[in-house]
Amino acid sequence: MELRQMTNDRLLFLDATFASKEEAIDRLVGALYEQNIVSSKEGFKQVVLEREAHSATGLEAGLAIPHGKSTLVKEAKVAIARLQTPLTDWESIDPENRVDLIFLLAIPEAEAGSTHLTLLAELSTRLMKPTYREGLYAAKTNEEFLQNLDRLEQTIQSSPEAAEKTVLAVTACAAGIAHTYMAAEALEQAGRELGIRVLVEKQGANGIEDRHMKEIIQEADAVVFAVDTKVKDQERYAGLPYVQTRVADPLRRAKELLLEATSTTQKVAGDASDVTDEAPKKKGVKGFFGEMAQAVMTGISYMIPLLVAAGLMLGIAKLTWMYGLGLDIADLANPDNGTAGGAIQFFYFLDLFGGMIFKFLYAIFAMFVAYAIADRVGLVPGFLGGLFANGLHYTFWGIEGGIPSGFLGALVLGLSAGYLARFLNQKIKLSPNFQAMKPMFLIPGITVLAVFILNQYVVDPIFGQLNASMAAFITSMTGAGELTLSAIIAAATAFDLGGPVNKAAGAIAIGMAADEIFPLTPRVLAIVIPPMGLGLATIIDRFVVGRRVFDANLRVAGNTAFLLGFLAISEGAIPFMLRNPLITIPINIIGAIIGACTAVYLGAIQWYPLPAVWGWPLVENFWAYFIGLASGVLFIAFANIFIRYAFIKRRERRGEEIF
Repeated sequence: MELRQMTNDRLLFLDATFASKEEAIDRLVGALYEQNIVSSKEGFKQVVLEREAHSATGLEAGLAIPHGKSTLVKEAKVAIARLQTPLTDWESIDPENRVDLIFLLAIPEAEAGSTHLTLLAELSTRLMKPTYREGLYAAKTNEEFLQNLDRLEQTIQSSPEAAEKTVLAVTACAAGIAHTYMAAEALEQAGRELGIRVLVEKQGANGIEDRHMKEIIQEADAVVFAVDTKVKDQERYAGLPYVQTRVADPLRRAKELLLEATSTTQKVAGDASDVTDEAPKKKGVKGFFGEMAQAVMTGISYMIPLLVAAGLMLGIAKLTWMYGLGLDIADLANPDNGTAGGAIQFFYFLDLFGGMIFKFLYAIFAMFVAYAIADRVGLVPGFLGGLFANGLHYTFWGIEGGIPSGFLGALVLGLSAGYLARFLNQKIKLSPNFQAMKPMFLIPGITVLAVFILNQYVVDPIFGQLNASMAAFITSMTGAGELTLSAIIAAATAFDLGGPVNKAAGAIAIGMAADEIFPLTPRVLAIVIPPMGLGLATIIDRFVVGRRVFDANLRVAGNTAFLLGFLAISEGAIPFMLRNPLITIPINIIGAIIGACTAVYLGAIQWYPLPAVWGWPLVENFWAYFIGLASGVLFIAFANIFIRYAFIKRRERRGEEIF
């Protein structure tokens, strides 16, 4: 591909000066608009900024490749800026990156799967070559810069015969585009310098490119997995020594990774006869706890779309009938009052459906946690483990059981299902004639039974009893002082975000309010403070803080959580709790206590179980209520940012992974 054909002199800015990332994007988009390449400047700028919010487009060595695909783009073009003063506010894969060379790609929607990916791959690969970048920085004029875009030095390849070793590599980033190809180029370049034959398979947005065939794998000495996602068809490499790391690492230490892969003794697990029985022990590669953390992140990433869908349905339904129609739930549920027909009935059922979706949050989370560990054989036991975490209520011989174990139960059952399914998949050996019985009969049968027993005799008794004990403690404290009782109700409400402890606190608080013993002020505040606080933290992290402390998945979840907080849907904060429970739960509890006690102390009173925004006008002494709400939300937001930032700096000093 000739990159010069994708740009022109009027889309090139050499030695420009911009005060911020947004100003740079605005100027480059403006040039595209002036050249009649995009039909709307503001519209396409919004497309680019939305892509920026999804994941980092800053790379390393001063590079940034923002891009957008839209129907507003008439033809594929690239606007380029080389800066006099580097920008420090561009979110990059390298936290220390100072952007001074920007390529803004404008791609028509119809070419999203072809031109878009081809151009990104070609540009990313070229920019990995230091001599290529030097040519772009050295250009004195626009014409020289354009010529250097397509000036490629002939790369001296090491012949397969001359190479002593063959190392395979798989690269894959979350977006499946730029970083996937840059990591591949870095490994290939390092291999040429070390005299190692390196063959890279790219698992990106275009699917699997340069796939490793069976004969190549049989000849290989080792494999490097440079990925931020699960490796597809990893069982192909069973028995090969391997190193696993993040997709960004080859950009900094490709030679080290290749040498480590050729000297390690740990091997890819699988059904092949030469798979080692020893578990990976080296810290530099993904260890036991690192694997669990990645599995949890995978579960969260698959759970977030479900959370967004449920929240959207509930939000549309509640806002429509409460504000647009002036109705409450009784109006919608009663068919005799003349209001339950037609469109109104639709919103009623939309609300019910949204609430039902929330019941599958833990199931989807646990299912994909198990999948990240064991692949397909982990899906069924993980899903059922997540359903068990919601509670299987039963009465047997007059004894009630099945108290939900909540998010902790889903976490334990999902991880257990994954590791057990993987263990069975590796250890069960059958003849070729009976091989199909393993994934279809033996593994699901054994793992589901084991997950059931684990839930029935370990998870439910431990976490169910913990929840029951907390409920009993709350009940015993109903005669305590006003602020003490407020703190207890707020803490229990914020503890598990709609879980059993939250519901126990709600039952007691509503009962006291019904008897006019104590208002619901701490209860309703503690429902909305955690999701709003965590959502605000991600907003501040994105637009104010220079260094990101939340990963891309949590930033997306934060937007949803903030909006759901206004609708009194506390489940929006569950992804944060699952990702970092030891950080999130204590901060949520303290923030809820601060907000509730502040409001109660200042005289706020809410007798109605209406924590959502439409219940705020019914609060007595609203400003006291608002001050309490704001204090709790701000505490959670800034406590999360400061504590997470401290953890990130400590991990950086230790050379550990950030996200």
